[in-house]
Amino acid sequence: MDFSFSSDQQDLRELAAKILSDATTLERTKQVVADSDGFDRDLWAALAEAGIIGISLPESVGGAGLGFLETCIVLEEVGRTAAPIPALAVMALAAPALAEFGATDALDGVAAGTSIVTAALTEAVGDPHSPATSASGGKLTGEKVCVPAGLDANAIVVSANDGLYLVDPSAAGVTVEREDTMLGAPTARLVLRDAAATKLAGPEGLAWLLERAHTAQCVTMSGVANTALDLTASYVKEREQFGRAIATFQAVSQRAADTYIRKESIKLTAWQAAWRIDAGVPAPAQVDAAKYWAAQGGQDILLAAHHLHGGVGVDRDYPLYRYFLLAKQLELDLGSETPTLVHLGELIADTPVG
Repeated sequence: MDFSFSSDQQDLRELAAKILSDATTLERTKQVVADSDGFDRDLWAALAEAGIIGISLPESVGGAGLGFLETCIVLEEVGRTAAPIPALAVMALAAPALAEFGATDALDGVAAGTSIVTAALTEAVGDPHSPATSASGGKLTGEKVCVPAGLDANAIVVSANDGLYLVDPSAAGVTVEREDTMLGAPTARLVLRDAAATKLAGPEGLAWLLERAHTAQCVTMSGVANTALDLTASYVKEREQFGRAIATFQAVSQRAADTYIRKESIKLTAWQAAWRIDAGVPAPAQVDAAKYWAAQGGQDILLAAHHLHGGVGVDRDYPLYRYFLLAKQLELDLGSETPTLVHLGELIADTPVG
C-alpha cells in the first residue's frame, strides 16, 4: 500500500499550507474568534479563489473534479493550523454528499465560497449510525445539535432513521438556534417539526457519509497532532532547568517518544482509511480503527503536550490551547473511543470467518 502523493497532490498540499499558515497567526486567529462568529471569511475566500474549496466537487458546479484524497490533503493542513473555517463540514461532508446523491442545485456558489452547506449528524443522545430523527411522508421531526456552520448554511444534509435528507434552513418547521461551543465558534441546534425535506439516500447513504466524516476527522487530527508535537519539541529543547534543556531529561524524552508513536499511529490509520475510500475499497473496519486512534491518541498527545509545557501550555497567548480545543472536538464528535470500539466489535462479530 503506497501512501506517497503525486507531484500534483504535493503541489496542492504546499498551496493549502501556504494560504492557511499565512492567515492563521495567533494574533489574527484571536481577533477572528473574539470579534466575529469565529469564521474567518477572508481566509475562506482566499481558499475559494485558489480553487481549494471545490477541489473534489464536479466541474459542472465549479469544482476541480478530484477525489477524496485531495480533500484529505487539505484537511490535514487545516488541522496543522487549526484554521477557524468550516472546511470539514463543507468539503468532506455536505458538499460531497450533495454531489454524490444528485442534489447539485444546492451546490451553487459552494466552490466559489459564496454559499455554505453543512451536515447535521449529531443528536443530543444516541448513536450517529442510528439517528433518532424520524421521517414520515417526506417530512422530518427531531433535533440535531452541534451543527457546524449551521448559522451560515444555505442547505443542510440531515441524517434520519431511513437515510439522508436535504433541508432548507429557512423552510417552515425548521428552527436554527445558536449554540456556543468550547472552540469559540458557534454551532447550531437544528429543531425539525414536520419540516419538509428532500430525500437524498437510504441507510447506505448514511453509512457512506459517516465513513467519510470519521476519516476526515482522523486526517484533521493527524494535522493537529503534528503541530502539537512540533510545538512541544521546540519548547522542551529551549526550556532549561538546572542548567540543562528539559529535553535531555529521561522522563521528558520518553514522554515525547510515546507522543511521537501515537502521532504516527493516527497518521497511518487515517491515511489507510482515506486511501481505501478513495480507491473504492471497503473500509468500515479501517475507518473505525482510525477513529479510535484519533480519539485516544489525540487526547494522549495533547495531554502530554500540556504536561511538558507546564503553565505555558494553558496560556492563550501561546498557540497550544487552540489545538487542544480542536482535538477535543474531533475526539468527541460522532462518537468517542468507546462507542467506536463497540461499533468496530459489532463489525468484526458480523463478519463471516473463512
